[in-house]
Amino acid sequence: MFSNRLLALLICVGLAALIGCSGEPAPEVWDSPAYPVSATVDQTDDYHGTAVADPYRWLEDPDSEQTTAWVTAQNVLTRSVLDGIPAREEIRERLSEMMDYTRYSTPVERGGRIFFRKNDGLQPQSVLYVQDGPDAEPRVLLDPNTLSEDGTIAMGGTSISDDGELIAWSRIDGGSDWRTWLIRDVETGEDLPDLVRWSKFSGAAWTPDGKGFFYGRYDAPAEGEELQDANFNQKLFYHRVGTDQSADELVYKNDEHKEWSFHAQVSEDGAWLVMPVQASSSGNNSIYVRPLAGGDFIELLPDFDAIYEFLGNDGDALYFMTTKDAPRGRIVAIDIDRPAPESWRTIVPENDDTIEKSGMVADRFIVVYMQDAHSVVRTYGVDGSDLGTIEMPGLGSAYGFTGRRADTVSYYGFESFLSPDVIRRHDFATGETTVFHAPEIDFPFHEFVTEQVFYESKDGTRVPMFLVHRKDLVRDGTNPCYLYGYGGFNVSMTPWFSSVRLAWFDRGGMFAMPNIRGGGEYGEQWHQAGTIHNKQNVFDDFIAAAEWLIAEAYTSTGKLAIGGGSNGGTLVGACLNQRPDLFGAALPVVGVMDMLRYHMFTIGWAWASDYGTSDDPEQFETLYRYSPYHNIQDGTAYPAVLVTTADHDDRVVPGHSFKYAARLQAAQAGPAPTLIRIETRAGHSSGKPTDKIIEEAADEWAFLVRALGME
Repeated sequence: MFSNRLLALLICVGLAALIGCSGEPAPEVWDSPAYPVSATVDQTDDYHGTAVADPYRWLEDPDSEQTTAWVTAQNVLTRSVLDGIPAREEIRERLSEMMDYTRYSTPVERGGRIFFRKNDGLQPQSVLYVQDGPDAEPRVLLDPNTLSEDGTIAMGGTSISDDGELIAWSRIDGGSDWRTWLIRDVETGEDLPDLVRWSKFSGAAWTPDGKGFFYGRYDAPAEGEELQDANFNQKLFYHRVGTDQSADELVYKNDEHKEWSFHAQVSEDGAWLVMPVQASSSGNNSIYVRPLAGGDFIELLPDFDAIYEFLGNDGDALYFMTTKDAPRGRIVAIDIDRPAPESWRTIVPENDDTIEKSGMVADRFIVVYMQDAHSVVRTYGVDGSDLGTIEMPGLGSAYGFTGRRADTVSYYGFESFLSPDVIRRHDFATGETTVFHAPEIDFPFHEFVTEQVFYESKDGTRVPMFLVHRKDLVRDGTNPCYLYGYGGFNVSMTPWFSSVRLAWFDRGGMFAMPNIRGGGEYGEQWHQAGTIHNKQNVFDDFIAAAEWLIAEAYTSTGKLAIGGGSNGGTLVGACLNQRPDLFGAALPVVGVMDMLRYHMFTIGWAWASDYGTSDDPEQFETLYRYSPYHNIQDGTAYPAVLVTTADHDDRVVPGHSFKYAARLQAAQAGPAPTLIRIETRAGHSSGKPTDKIIEEAADEWAFLVRALGME
């Protein structure tokens, strides 16, 4: 997957406030580097009568000799700077210490067996374990660390057959979004000969008899085009265990709508195949259903007018969480023979909190709400009766709640900024909650505090923000602060634990995360307020957060860094262009930087629901106004910037970051460097091994330590 305020907020009073004025320059700690030559080409495109130059178009080809040489030269420069920062090695060692603790995933029970992932600490990839009963000793079922020498082949999604005898698992190679599905025999720990290729953005849904699973796939791209090929015309297939992929049954395709993608869910009673249909990344979807035994699909909810998440069924009555006529979510029952909204039965009505996730376990609905961006968990009977709250231990995020309707127990996790993931087991029959695993980390968490504040954005909108810092922090404007954001695609930024962040706290840094518009923290209206022509609200919210932190003397311009990844990288790039005077450093990670051409590569077209596209004249005008690549101004003193990407990211293709970095290096008028760190054998984020995570984080924190003048 993150504006100015009223002038009164920026008036400085006294020495502490003067330190916090936004005009304070970043520390003079850099020698302006000699950048590699980035050739320019005479490329101009006509967008509805507007001529737009694209001088670094050649960097869109990641495999050309020219691009490969450019990547090598940039990495040499970046390493020469980062490796010369004295604190870098200390930070790397501290990161290794902080990540060296045992961590678990939330267990899943199937057929009397318990499955979970575990990492002993510094293992490149987490290992899949199985217990053959509650009292059995766990044994290794699948260790992805044996699949490659460098740890870059990872285990992606898994799906376990109802009887717990087989597990479908997807293999990730070099961080790519492409998945290859394999099937492992749980008893023997050996893979069957089955190999299912060219799957992407898909799970595997087993039939109750364990004889096969449904999955989504694309046609195989031409050799060498895996990174550039647009992901259109996904199809839904059924794979039978023990057969070649060429014999897989085509379950559904729609040639009239090449952008549609198809997923599969099988009702627990084995009666229905439920197929959510996605047309974009907006979250809104349609629902098609058919009897699992076969037959034509029924277009149950065909209009892409809301979010619909299938939860379970009682015969022909299907339960969904939906945002239809309920922007913050509700749970309804829909009869297959009477699917019109006026015939729906509301089971759990909408309330002031936003539904983040929901499911059916122990014959009840488990609903995780967001209340001002932190988790509250409530349970309801199938008739909508209130069955009580599962108490959470503070401001944090709850996840998991694995299990099925017939189960009496469920596993879930809880984490916060200052509390690592604790996995718990909840028994619904007794109401008792026990700890399944609690990590042990040698860090003085008691010396830090999380607080939630609220500030006003440019248009007066009230925005929440989490702050994490030492309890003895003095608000004198001298505190290094890392401001992190996302702001898009209905993604909610709730508190989460990061051992990587502990190394930042070690250095005296504080962390700030505003819940800016574009996310889902306050339902669909909050999301829509940050999309397409409303996208400037996202940047205004983030800039207002920075101004509030400075006005309240938590930090100052020279001590303030901003960061974000993917859509959050877009946020960072746009805000740097609009307010280069406000920040001391920036970390744009795998960002979407060319807003005029993003939809031409891989799955980029699906992001039009949030961005719009340059094909539309009015949307072009909006995109052109904030596109990070196109709004860099020559002769501007930009703060220190470390761009990070991967050479074969096949979601946000690396050409975005390549072109952006080349353009920013050419425009930079100040001494602060623009560097680009280009990872190899890595993608957007999936499957990154622990050692690569540590090395990247060490580079980022070391860069900020120097950029912000930290001791």
